[in-house]
Amino acid sequence: MYSGNTLRLKPLTGKSGLVELVLDKQSSSANSLNQAALAELDRAVTQLESDPDVKGLLIRSAKSTFVVGADVFEFPTFFTQGNGVLDEWLDKAHALFCRIESLPFPSVAAVNGMALGGGLELALLADARIMTTSTRVGLPEVKLGICPGWGGTVRLSRLVGSIPALDMMVSGNPIKAQRAVELGIASSAVDDDELHSVALAHLERLVSMEIDWRTARPWKKASLSAQDPAINEHITTFTERFAKYLSPQYPAAGHIVELVAGHAGLDFDKALLREKECFAKLARSSEAESLVGLFINEQRVYQRAKQAPGAVKPVKKAAVLGAGIMGGGIAYQSALSGTPVVLKDIRQEALDLGISTAHGLFDKQVERGRLSVEQEVACIERIATTLDYTLLADVDLVVEAVVENEAVKSSVLQETESKFADGVILTSNTSTISITQLAKGLKRPQQFCGMHFFNPVPLMPLVEVIRGKQSSDETIASTLSYALSLGKVPIVVNDCPGFLVNRVLFPYFNAFNRLLHDGVDFQRIDRVMEAFGWPMGPAYLADVIGLDTMVHADQVLQEGYPERMGHAEKPIIEWLLEQGALGQKNGTGFYDYSKGARDKRATKQALKLISEKVTRSIDISDEEIIDRMMIPLCLESYLCLSEGVVATAAEVDMGLILGLGFPKFRGGALCYIEQYGASRFADRVESLQANGPLYQLPQSFREAFRKSGILYR
Repeated sequence: MYSGNTLRLKPLTGKSGLVELVLDKQSSSANSLNQAALAELDRAVTQLESDPDVKGLLIRSAKSTFVVGADVFEFPTFFTQGNGVLDEWLDKAHALFCRIESLPFPSVAAVNGMALGGGLELALLADARIMTTSTRVGLPEVKLGICPGWGGTVRLSRLVGSIPALDMMVSGNPIKAQRAVELGIASSAVDDDELHSVALAHLERLVSMEIDWRTARPWKKASLSAQDPAINEHITTFTERFAKYLSPQYPAAGHIVELVAGHAGLDFDKALLREKECFAKLARSSEAESLVGLFINEQRVYQRAKQAPGAVKPVKKAAVLGAGIMGGGIAYQSALSGTPVVLKDIRQEALDLGISTAHGLFDKQVERGRLSVEQEVACIERIATTLDYTLLADVDLVVEAVVENEAVKSSVLQETESKFADGVILTSNTSTISITQLAKGLKRPQQFCGMHFFNPVPLMPLVEVIRGKQSSDETIASTLSYALSLGKVPIVVNDCPGFLVNRVLFPYFNAFNRLLHDGVDFQRIDRVMEAFGWPMGPAYLADVIGLDTMVHADQVLQEGYPERMGHAEKPIIEWLLEQGALGQKNGTGFYDYSKGARDKRATKQALKLISEKVTRSIDISDEEIIDRMMIPLCLESYLCLSEGVVATAAEVDMGLILGLGFPKFRGGALCYIEQYGASRFADRVESLQANGPLYQLPQSFREAFRKSGILYR
C-alpha cells in the first residue's frame, strides 16, 4: 500500500480489511521520528484515510525497539531558526497525530523494546497498546529541558490521571511494562514471541466491536475535570508533591507541572494548544539549548569512540594491577559488564580490600533491584585474585592502578610487560603522570596508553584514554572499545600535563586561591558557585578530592605551564596540608566532617590560617566571583581545543560535565562561552587581565569564534 525509507503500510495476510503500519527505519538499528519519517507517516495516513476497505490498523516495529523518540539531532534547527519554523513543525506534527487518532477504524500499537518521547506519544494515538514484558515506556523530554510536545502531556494525563502522568514526565524515567498495564497505558504485557499474535487478536476484538472502541475515544479526549470533579483539589498539591524535581536551574519540570494543572479543565484542542505554547517557550531557553547540545555531544563522543581509526582487539579478559578502592572499582565494572578480570596485588590485605570493595558494590545493585542474587554470583565469579602473574597468561588488556608515583608505576609496568608476549595492551590509570614519560622504559611503547578512570569508578562515567607519542591506533581503538564495554564514555586525549580534566580544573582552583588571598570567604565562594550550578563549591570539592592529591596535581600543572599556572602567593591548600589537613580523608580540611558531610562546618583551623596569611580584603560582587572563577577554566578549555589536546568541542564539554560535574544546564565551558556571548566574554576577560596570567585572552580567541561562527556547534 505504501513503502518508504522509514516505514511501510501493507495488508495483513489472510485478514480481510486489516493492515499494518511497520516502522522500519533503513540503515539504522532503531526507529526515530525525524522529518522524513513524519512525511512518510503523513503519506501512509493519507492512504489509510482514502481506502474505504480498511477496517483496522496494527502499528508495530520491525526493530528490536518500537521508537526511541523524535530525532534530537534535528532540534537545534527548529529551536534556533525563529518562531515560525518551530511553530510550523509543531503544528504539522500535531495535525498528523490527530489524524491518526481520528481514523474511522480502530488501531492497536504493538510496543516492544523502548517507546520513549515521541515514540510513546505515537503509541498513545492507538485505541489500545499491547507490550512485551521487557518493554520500557516514558516521556524523558524534561531531561532535555523541554516538555512533551506532540500531545503527550494531554493524552497521558487524560489516560492515566494527572499525578501518575506527572510522575513519569517530571522524573523523565521510563516505567516497566507491568506498571504501564497497572496504569492503563497498556492492555496487557506478553512474551516477545506472542506480541504480534496477541496484538492482532486484540485488534480483531475491536473491529468486531467485542470491545467498544467508539465510546472509549471521547472519554480519552475529555478534560480531566470531566473525568474527576475533584481534580482542582489535586492540582493545589501538585507543586508540593513534585517539589524534589523543581529547580530554577532546570525549569522544565516546573513548567510541566503548571502545564498539566493549567490544561486539566480545558477541552482537548485547547489543551493541545497550551502544550504547544509551553514546548515552544522551553525550546527557546538557554537550558534547553545546553541540555539538547549535551545529548547530541554525548552521541558524537560515542560515535568518535566507536569509529576510532585502528583495528580493535577484543578484550575477552582483563587484568587490574593494584587492588585498592580504585582497582576494586575497575574490577567490579569489568565483571558487571561481563568481562572476566584478574585483580593482582603484592599484598593479600590489598586484595582483600579490592574484592570486598567489589562485593559491596554488587550487594548495592542487588538491594536496588538492578541485579538478582544469581546475577551477583555470576559477576563475582568473573573476578579472580592473585599475588603473582600465573592467572594473567591469557589477558588481552592490563590496567595498572597502583599508587600515583612515577617511579613505582614505571617499575610495575616494566615488570608486567616482561611477563607477556607481544599483543597484550598495557594501560596506566594515572591522573597526572605523562604517558609518554612512562612509555620510555617499555619495550613495546606502541602497545601502551593511559586509561584514566575517575573516582568513584562505578559512579563517574568518564574515562580519559591518553595517547602517548608512540601509542598505536590499534592500542587506542582497543582501549576505547573496552571502555565502551564497561558502560563508560571515553574520550581520546593527547598526552599533556593534567590531560584534559585536571588541566582545566586547576586554573579554576588557582582562581579560587587568588580570591582567598583577596580576602573573600571560602564559604561565600562555595555558596556562589553552587548557586551558579556546581554540585559543590571549590573548597568543598578540594576536601572531597583530598588536599594531598590537590597539592600534588597542582605542582604537576605548575611544572607543565609555569607562566600561566604558577601562584603569585602560596596556595592556602598547601598551608592546610602542612598542618595535617587532608579533607574528607581524615575529616578535616576547609570543613569539619566529624558530623558527616551533610552537617559540615568551616574548621577553626582553616579560618585561623586564612586570617593569618591573608592581608587584603576587597569588595567584590557575586557576579565578579563567578567571572573570576569561570574565566580561567573556560580559557583553558579553549586552549585544549585549539592546541589539539582533544579533537572536538563536544569532547571538551562532555569531559567537563562527566569528569568534573560542570553544570549540565550550562552545557560545558565552550557552550557557556557561547551563551555568555563570545565577544562579550572576550571583553570581560580583558577587563580582568590585571588579575594575572590566567586572565589573558589568547590571541586566536576572537578570530576562532569569528571564523567558525559558532565554535561549539
